[in-house]
Amino acid sequence: MNHSNTAHDIAVVGAGAAGTLTALRLLHNAAAGRPAPARIWLIDPEPAGRGLAFGTDAPHHLLNVPAGKMSAHRDDPGHFVRWLGDRGGEHDFVPRGLFGRYLTESLEAASSHSNAPDLVRVPDRVVGIDHRAQPAAAPLSLRLRGGQTLDVDAAVLALGNFAPGLAWAPPELRTSVMFLADPWTPGALTTVPKDRDVLLVGTGLTMVDMALSLQRPGRVVHALSRHGLVPQPHATTPVLTPAAPRLDARPGLAGLRRAVLRQIAHCRRVHGDWRAGVDSLRPVTSALWQQLPPADQARLLAQDLRLWETHRHRIPPVSARALSTAVDAGLLSIGRGTVADARITADTPGDVVEVRLDNGRRLRVGAVLNCTGSEADLTRIDDTLVTDLLDTGLGTPAPVGGGFDTTACGRLRPAGGRAQAPLWTLGSLRRGNLLETTAIPEIRCQADDLAMLLLDRSAVGTRGEAAPAR
Repeated sequence: MNHSNTAHDIAVVGAGAAGTLTALRLLHNAAAGRPAPARIWLIDPEPAGRGLAFGTDAPHHLLNVPAGKMSAHRDDPGHFVRWLGDRGGEHDFVPRGLFGRYLTESLEAASSHSNAPDLVRVPDRVVGIDHRAQPAAAPLSLRLRGGQTLDVDAAVLALGNFAPGLAWAPPELRTSVMFLADPWTPGALTTVPKDRDVLLVGTGLTMVDMALSLQRPGRVVHALSRHGLVPQPHATTPVLTPAAPRLDARPGLAGLRRAVLRQIAHCRRVHGDWRAGVDSLRPVTSALWQQLPPADQARLLAQDLRLWETHRHRIPPVSARALSTAVDAGLLSIGRGTVADARITADTPGDVVEVRLDNGRRLRVGAVLNCTGSEADLTRIDDTLVTDLLDTGLGTPAPVGGGFDTTACGRLRPAGGRAQAPLWTLGSLRRGNLLETTAIPEIRCQADDLAMLLLDRSAVGTRGEAAPAR
């Protein structure tokens, strides 16, 4: 596909929440005349706005953030609540599928604006990217799985969350049909035997969704992780978020730990809830992370992150009550442990997985679900595009924490000796540089910042040139 030099061609690779928000803000800002005409290419075989997180239609898979904080537009924080009100919806923790529909409809509305640029949907996958510096050519050529190429001036990699890692799983388990390596794969739960217990490895947000989906009389859902920590619930009434504290992480991790605990304790005394303290740290978390030396960053990930995440990324009160009810009824068991070994044995009416835990305990289950969360180490991810970017040096892994190494505005840092390509990313692929970068409130700000930058030809560079990131 070759295109004229008159349009400023911007590709968004991936149409999940991050990609849809990016395309939406590109359309919105371009329609407002800020600052140049553009043509937006949204590339993904799946419908826009759904993706992994919001593709579910299960009514008990709820947003983990109140609707009032989920607007697609940071300059219009009440947009999602108004959308819900127009449809008679509630304004609390609504089903995630409903938010996916909201993103889809918001994108359609933005693309239909009289001043909006062209939005071209490409139902394909990008499997590789070539960067060239020829004066008369677009700097990027995207190679599609279907065999075509697309030449563009800039691209945003909105690849979302990858499948969970498998390093913990014994070889015999990995090759078994009774192992759900990615429980979010469409139709995966239909393979779980209805008359057998189930093991969920991981006790985070995915576990919550899977446990509520799989609980039933006569079955015990076992959930375990190294720490056995479960996401904390949101408060049942709104909690005031205090101003962000002035903290400095440069003295090291030990001092930062003490400062964070003091801030949370102070907010608990003043505001009556620890959540106020945790939420007050949200605006400064990434800056504090960046102040830590790599060795301290690695220690934080190993020793502190899980406890932080269970308090930072909370679940709706109704979900917490449902988990508690299931535990009390003996339908759900949550604890600490890791899988030491697993083997498949014949039984009636079908095979079972015999799992041995590190504490010697044994479980006999009909399925094992990998709920350990998205793999962040790019070198372990089975994705053709990611592998291509690493092999060609257009992208490099972040030194610590996963994702790509990026500049302050999300532009990919190339391997040594390679020219920097007009490639940007956002969301979970910036985890190593930002730490906190997976929630919609953060992603929508990244999307809007990228939209403003990419619509400025001087920031992206003229054809054949890639201007330095600002």
